[in-house]
Amino acid sequence: MKENDQKLITEHTLHRTDVKELLKLMKAPYKRGDRIAVKLHWGERGNHSFLPPFYAKEIVAWLLSIGVNPVVFDTTVLYSGGRRQGADSIATAARHGYTKEYLGCPVIIGDGLDGKDTIEIDAGFKHFKSVQVAALLDRVDGFFIFSHFTGHMAAGFGGAIKNISMGFASRAQKQRMHADVSPELNREKCTACGVCMECCPSGAITLSEGEFPSFNLDMCIGCAQCIAMCPQEALKVLWGTDKMKFQERLVETAAAVWRIIGEKSVLVNALVSLSAECDCLPGPRERFLDDLGFIGGYDPLSLDVASLQMIGEKRISSLHPGVPWQRQIQYANEIGFRKNSGSNEKNDFI
Repeated sequence: MKENDQKLITEHTLHRTDVKELLKLMKAPYKRGDRIAVKLHWGERGNHSFLPPFYAKEIVAWLLSIGVNPVVFDTTVLYSGGRRQGADSIATAARHGYTKEYLGCPVIIGDGLDGKDTIEIDAGFKHFKSVQVAALLDRVDGFFIFSHFTGHMAAGFGGAIKNISMGFASRAQKQRMHADVSPELNREKCTACGVCMECCPSGAITLSEGEFPSFNLDMCIGCAQCIAMCPQEALKVLWGTDKMKFQERLVETAAAVWRIIGEKSVLVNALVSLSAECDCLPGPRERFLDDLGFIGGYDPLSLDVASLQMIGEKRISSLHPGVPWQRQIQYANEIGFRKNSGSNEKNDFI
């Protein structure tokens, strides 16, 4: 990181080795009675490195103590596994200890059990004029962004920015970030159910009786809705795109969300169980560094920069050589990400 990037860490970035002690120092931009959504990742089925639920339990207890009504959530994903369908994801959450009974608040899927409960919000950036995200964005009064800081095969690292970006994005928006999209049909999986045709906003898909869907790629706008919504996963999920573009798309999606939620959100990065890969992959993950504790703040970019500084730039680069993770920070600065950040000096704090 350049010297200017070091200045992104503000006096409001707080560090403690215990999340409960950190929460005592934080100020919340919520009013009593507000409904507050806690965005976190409860781990993929079979994953061993996800954050144990007692951290989330401490956050929920803190929120309840200041008079708000918390709800814990995540969104559906593109890949097969224990989180693609909402019901499966809730079951995975419960298997990992994330239940209403243990946490003390509801556990829900932000884009609905079928992944279709989404809204389109303005972005106005180079790659995305708008982004599609979980409709929960419009249904709560504020957010608590709780991110497990890890390495990541495509992003280099995943922290607050990635949790807001991929974490709030619809399945279609996740696909748009990962690839320049056009559908590719696997006829062995296709049941000709018609869901792809029904969800296509440009009328690029037709389906005749007794035949497989037909795709007019000249009409296709690359929105990825058909890939995201296919119940049989018969449309190929595409992951390939320019590495720089992926970093920029990740940041643009997060920036569009943060523009809406920044004034009513607080954030904590967990620098514990530090593994080279994210919690989406099954199996055990070797830790590359001892636990460093928790960092709290009011701006995702400052929080991620602080986390990177604590871990070390060289160490992050060694996890996934050739991944231009620095572009995440550079591009966030270029598009004015921090101008949309909340402030912890408002008068309506509890």
